[in-house]
Amino acid sequence: MLQSIIFLLLLVAAFGLFAWQVRKVRANILVGRDRDMSGNAAERFKKTLLVAFGQQKMFKRLTPALLHLIVYVGFLVINVEVLEIVVDGLFGTHRFLSFLGPVYDVLMATNEILGALVILAVIAFWWRRNSSAPVRRFTGVELRAWPKLDANIILYVEVILMAALFTMNTADLKLHQLASKDLPGTFPISSLLTGLFPDSVSALEILERVGWWAHIVGILVFLNYLPSSKHFHIIITFPNVWFSRLVPQGQFSNVESITHEVKAMMDPSYVVPPAPTAPDGSALAPTSFGAKDVEDLPWTSLLNAYSCTECGRCTSVCPANLTGKLLSPRKIIMDTRDRMEEKYESPLIFRPNVYGAEAKHEPITDLANATLLRGKVTPEELWACTTCNACVESCPVNINPLESIIEMRRFLVLEESAAPNALNVMFSNIENNGAPWAFSPSDRFNWADDLFATDKQAATVVA
Repeated sequence: MLQSIIFLLLLVAAFGLFAWQVRKVRANILVGRDRDMSGNAAERFKKTLLVAFGQQKMFKRLTPALLHLIVYVGFLVINVEVLEIVVDGLFGTHRFLSFLGPVYDVLMATNEILGALVILAVIAFWWRRNSSAPVRRFTGVELRAWPKLDANIILYVEVILMAALFTMNTADLKLHQLASKDLPGTFPISSLLTGLFPDSVSALEILERVGWWAHIVGILVFLNYLPSSKHFHIIITFPNVWFSRLVPQGQFSNVESITHEVKAMMDPSYVVPPAPTAPDGSALAPTSFGAKDVEDLPWTSLLNAYSCTECGRCTSVCPANLTGKLLSPRKIIMDTRDRMEEKYESPLIFRPNVYGAEAKHEPITDLANATLLRGKVTPEELWACTTCNACVESCPVNINPLESIIEMRRFLVLEESAAPNALNVMFSNIENNGAPWAFSPSDRFNWADDLFATDKQAATVVA
């Protein structure tokens, strides 16, 4: 009875703390501009099923995809045993799901096989990150504070959770063997480990309880570590993919107010829709063009920031980054998340967004005047982007760094007239000549006259 009460209090505390952190994350996301993402439920469901659940885009790189798949499937299936542990802890039962009979045998056997494969996959992941020549995309100036430590913490925790699971199952299995009883379920890995465990009943009972508590407490601690870690994506990926853009990748969004103005200029009969008003009927302050700070971005871009796995696939395929330019799409996303938590709510128990020794920028102390643009992201980074969509295509969770880049560029052009000189010349030519080139519209077909004269001259020579 006492154990059930302690377990209940532990569950309430763990889930309450997690809900507190998620509430702050949600508040940060909702500071962004409103965007209607309703409709297209069938298409969104299909995309979520393929990209989030099926990890479709991960398989562009086969080796990490297979390793990640093992850990992912193991995580999903082993949660069945976690559910059993929770029921047993609350109601004092033992192996609650054993009533499933043969299905339970298959579940336990699958859990154990996947648990062993998870340990092997974690070792492979650890080697990829900690070998003398790590994968290039695991490095970068944007990976501030503790990127390597964060990844290793998760890997160590996963090994500890699997070790605790095998300790619980092996001790329980040997206890039943000593009592000449059958333990419900099939345990292909634990049955190989029973010889390593003592023959003392009291020692086995302690080991079984230690494994049981370590597994469930480890999961609850891991749950509350997630919002401080890049591994928060294992939860937030699903809403992020659901709300991802369904338009073609190369299609830019229009500024609604400018669209109305152009339509009114082209058609005098066009009626401009009334400006939106506040709930009390008062006029709202006009919004800026583009984005200067996080609240100027659409909320879907802020959701992107919390979904980032920091895997670096976007930066590793960015042609600007590969040619030595300052742009890193991963940095744009991480800067957005850091800026949100710097200006608004900080939902974290740990603080991975604190700048480390290898950081490129100093911490911003003048929060009243700091902004995302220029405070963290420089115009040089933004103008290095070729808008090729390589980063968008490569992201395994459908993050769109390009949208944030375009919005900050819009602010530079429309609010500050701070475009590079080459673009300003082009803008002037378009305004004056109706084309990007410095030629009068009346001279636009001079090339055809020149070509005709050249052809006529050549024909005369041949004749």
